[in-house]
Amino acid sequence: MSRLMHMQTGPFAPPVAARELTAVSADGARLHVEVHGPENAPAVVLSHGWTCSTAFWAAQIRALATDHRVITYDQRGHGRSPAATRLPYTAGMLADDLEAVLDATLAPGERAVLAGHSMGGMTMMAAAARPGFKERAAAVLLCSTGSSRLVAEATVVPLLVAGALRTRVTRSILGSKAPLGPVTPLGKRVLKFATMGPGASPGKVEACARIVHACPRGVRYGWSHVLETLDMDEAVRELTMPVAVLGGTVDRLTPIVHARRIAAELPHCVGLTELPGLGHMTPIEAPETVTENIRELAAAYLESQKQPQKQQSQNQSEKGADVA
Repeated sequence: MSRLMHMQTGPFAPPVAARELTAVSADGARLHVEVHGPENAPAVVLSHGWTCSTAFWAAQIRALATDHRVITYDQRGHGRSPAATRLPYTAGMLADDLEAVLDATLAPGERAVLAGHSMGGMTMMAAAARPGFKERAAAVLLCSTGSSRLVAEATVVPLLVAGALRTRVTRSILGSKAPLGPVTPLGKRVLKFATMGPGASPGKVEACARIVHACPRGVRYGWSHVLETLDMDEAVRELTMPVAVLGGTVDRLTPIVHARRIAAELPHCVGLTELPGLGHMTPIEAPETVTENIRELAAAYLESQKQPQKQQSQNQSEKGADVA
């Protein structure tokens, strides 16, 4: 099955990148990176979730790249980034990979707004205590993510009561080695129930299904074990930069309790947005809202980065006038 099954036309078809490059992580893993928009514009970095790819951010890339430099990458094993040769996968690899992308795309001293969806948000948590991340993250948006108890609190299994049985069944489903196969009407119904709100349009369901079904089953299985044992509660408190949190109220994979808990624990939470009736795939289910959250963070926290550059240019002009 092709690993690039994404939409070819419409709002969820990925735009063509201004340039592509390969970032090399600490263990030698190679990561596919795309850069969209003007080279000198404020930088936004997008990190996708489990079983997704850069295509997941198509709507945000298209909207933001008019006046931002949008950097996005395929997590290892996803999209066009090869699967790791060193297993098992770990949360530390997520942090290593993000740092490699930041090193490859940001100039010395440059800061960016970072947005992470699901496992992409967990990537931010995994990197939170690292000096390089703290220096470069002007602000962060966490979309539909959690820091711990992911399997225990998921509601993808329609059982009437929570408890050990639901946890066991959820673990077996999310950690299954079974191939997803081609995108079929039944497959789309299952995906919609598990990951999206009941009002998600057929086009949005199709876009999500194409992306998720393209993820290799070995990669899906390998990362499922990282998510199952994830405990990033302490890491949330290391996110000392301004952080906004967003989640859907009917998210079955990371129920809204996760967003509320993270927002309460953050040292500098600048907003919690709850989207009524929406599920886990918020960048596709509510593309305008997610885009606007990113744009607001960039306007608020990257503007200060522009001022020294303007002052430096002004000083250089004055110096030149003095010499003349």
